[in-house]
Amino acid sequence: MMVFVTGLFAFLFYAATAILLAGVASKITQYWRTPSPLKIPTTPAPKTRSAVVFRMGRELVFFETLYRSDKWTWFFGWMFHLGLFLVLARHLRYFTEPVWGWVAQLQPLGKYGAFAMVGGLIGLWARRLLVDRVRYISRPSDHLMLALLVGIAGSGLIISYITYTDIVAVKAFFLGLMRIDWGYLQTLPADIVLIAHLMLAIALMAVFPFSKLLHAPGIFFSPTLNQVDDARERRHLAPWASKLDASRKK
Repeated sequence: MMVFVTGLFAFLFYAATAILLAGVASKITQYWRTPSPLKIPTTPAPKTRSAVVFRMGRELVFFETLYRSDKWTWFFGWMFHLGLFLVLARHLRYFTEPVWGWVAQLQPLGKYGAFAMVGGLIGLWARRLLVDRVRYISRPSDHLMLALLVGIAGSGLIISYITYTDIVAVKAFFLGLMRIDWGYLQTLPADIVLIAHLMLAIALMAVFPFSKLLHAPGIFFSPTLNQVDDARERRHLAPWASKLDASRKK
């Protein structure tokens, strides 16, 4: 039975990875090709390209815009993203052999990161349920994404602290996937919580390119953040406007 389940999960992971990569690449291409006809950086904005890069770095790490907008949302959002980073870094041990040194150093913090993930998600979910103006604009898909993330983090914590599982077999399974070597593919443990955890992860990978979670790459294409504040020094002319001007001159 577990041999069949292992083969099924191998196929599902390959399919979900293809959907994730193709979907994200398609969206990034769409963002890249979408014109920004107006000069609309959020002021006070940097006046040089290098300063814009620095500003984007602060936005990615500290969520400055969100901090100025809503302190509680910033707190829970930053808690979740920090926990997510630590958890993802900890999970790299399943895909590398030998394990990278910095990944090994982060292993203890990764377990605490899972608690930060769950705490941040519960706070963000409570905001959608308790804050009137946020509840009004929340859609079922918003709650579904939060439930999916809570399910992944919660099942991971259960595996780490309650049921446990054969992590050596799990690592062998993923190394086999990485090498595309079915002969090396290790049979997954017969652990219902592990199976649920992996299934939820596959579901997240498949829906990621079609959800609001795509703000991860989308932030780089936000004209309010990635534009230089040089409207007085340089005329901002969109490509379509440039072609229109050229046709009029003819």
